[in-house]
Amino acid sequence: MGGTRAVRRLSALIVLVGLLTSGAADVLAAEAPLARPSTDTRLKWGGCPDFMPKGCAIAVLHGDPAQANADVFFKVPGNSEIPRHWHTSAERMVLVAGELHVRYDGHEPVVLKPGTYAYGPARAPHAATCKGRDACVLFIAFESPVDALAGAPDDAGARPQ
Repeated sequence: MGGTRAVRRLSALIVLVGLLTSGAADVLAAEAPLARPSTDTRLKWGGCPDFMPKGCAIAVLHGDPAQANADVFFKVPGNSEIPRHWHTSAERMVLVAGELHVRYDGHEPVVLKPGTYAYGPARAPHAATCKGRDACVLFIAFESPVDALAGAPDDAGARPQ
């Protein structure tokens, strides 16, 4: 009797797993996996907003930067200052290369080294400095469309760029 109950439970589990994963093949077929190092020559680097340092570049890794949930590499030359700015989106970041000193208004500065994760809340003004000769490359996952606005949200004339 106990064996029959175990077989029924296993059968029910198999049916449940089948139901839960029936759409998974469609999702997997619609989108290919992706892996790119920041040094990949296939990356298409574009410019940054005008207020960013000369030599700044952004490469879209995944998604549409005009839509929610886009991932980018953000690169600035060594020894460059990233002026105070903010984003309408929260940012989830990992420093890939260089050493980046970040200052959010009202908070202690932090030093990001390769492999360091950082979170930046939406609308939080911040500035940064890429220390040393090496370029800083930051992976950023945006929740909302990608933007960067000079100054702070309450500054007169703050506009998306």
